[in-house]
Amino acid sequence: MTFKKFVKTVFFIEIIKGLMLTLRHFFSRAVTRQYPKEKREPFPGSRALHALAKDEAGNAKCVGCGLCAAMCPSQCIYIYTSEGEDHKKIVDRYEIDVLRCVFCAFCVEACPFGAVVLTDHFEYSDYSREAFYYTKEMLLDNWDKYMAGPKGKEYFKKFWRPKSEDFGLAVSSPNKSVQESSSELQAQAGDRKAP
Repeated sequence: MTFKKFVKTVFFIEIIKGLMLTLRHFFSRAVTRQYPKEKREPFPGSRALHALAKDEAGNAKCVGCGLCAAMCPSQCIYIYTSEGEDHKKIVDRYEIDVLRCVFCAFCVEACPFGAVVLTDHFEYSDYSREAFYYTKEMLLDNWDKYMAGPKGKEYFKKFWRPKSEDFGLAVSSPNKSVQESSSELQAQAGDRKAP
């Protein structure tokens, strides 16, 4: 044992330093927010209350593929579908048990249609468990309340991945021929190689 370590051990230097730090903060002004009166704006892209997205026509984007339910680690998403006219899948019920959710956003990432979102609304409480069992209608209402308009578009623009530009491919229009689309892709690849 060195002399320096011996002095620190005998005179409790580390403990005194810790107490000094505690006393310094003890007499400084508190920085606690008084929550109901002082509300903080949630950060962009925060994960809170669920919602089902709607398209521009006001219809639900969900097609009932079930990828969100399959990816959910807590298994809190339940989807019930039936077969409609022209053998199209119809979503009869879409339910989320919010009390089981861990807000990991795997459902948002798994959805190929951008139908599931986590809004930034975090102030919801109740006295019964039934209030936290969200149905399809309640989730669609959440979209109208918290994500409708430019806020929803911004959410998908900034926080929804993957996008076609992530893969370096151009999205071709249906009016272009295959030859025109492939020549555009080759030109883009050549532009990337050029310094």
